[in-house]
Amino acid sequence: MRSTAVYLSLLLFAVPSAVRAADIAPVIAPQPKVEDPDRWTFSFSPYFWAAGITGDTAVFGLPEVYTDQSFGDILQDIDFGFMMAGEARYGPYSIVGDMTYARITTDSATPRGVLADEVDLKSETFTAMLGIGYTVLEDEKGRLDVIGGIKLWSVETTISFGGGPLGGVSNRDDATWVDAMAGIRGVYSITPTIYLTGWGLIGAGGADLDWDVMGGVGYKWNDTVSAFLGYRALGVNYSNDTLTNDIVEHGPIMGVVLHF
Repeated sequence: MRSTAVYLSLLLFAVPSAVRAADIAPVIAPQPKVEDPDRWTFSFSPYFWAAGITGDTAVFGLPEVYTDQSFGDILQDIDFGFMMAGEARYGPYSIVGDMTYARITTDSATPRGVLADEVDLKSETFTAMLGIGYTVLEDEKGRLDVIGGIKLWSVETTISFGGGPLGGVSNRDDATWVDAMAGIRGVYSITPTIYLTGWGLIGAGGADLDWDVMGGVGYKWNDTVSAFLGYRALGVNYSNDTLTNDIVEHGPIMGVVLHF
């Protein structure tokens, strides 16, 4: 049977980080629509990312453990979460943003029940990306933007013991950091309704390394609504005195883009 330390390490950080959409999605998938250079246009995109996670994690100063969990393993502990992104564009200039939040609650009986009968866990993860883009290549079929911005990460985990000598004892481990990010995103129309889209970003700051890539295909229903389906992977390597998060998240991503 796994030790309590290993079990907690897997749940406390691997679970919430896979739900970010952080990561998680720093920019929405752009649409193959010719923009009016004389007015602002706006896009809003709720999306869903079915990500699994692999890598090394640790919390509360416990030893690092290797995590390898599928999205199905993670989904059962999700309490609440949302993922949304948006863009404002004026000619070749754009402002992009992304915000994600996830709350995880779970409990487990201790292996032997000597110090406590039960361990309750609550973890909250918030990420936000704000960036500025500029179009460097554009024609009637596609567009390529360069992007620079910042990404905020905030993670808070609370552990509470019930029963036994540690009954009523609780502790909290949290971390907040900011990374500078830069990269590209693009879109290319195959037909008037079908298009390819993707992005690639890399950066650092509070984390030693922070990267995010996505590639997918979209379908334009009309001038207002389109949808996309693709595959996304991101990695982050962050550590402090008590917490380590050196992981890669990857899996299918899908979303709807509302343009107005």
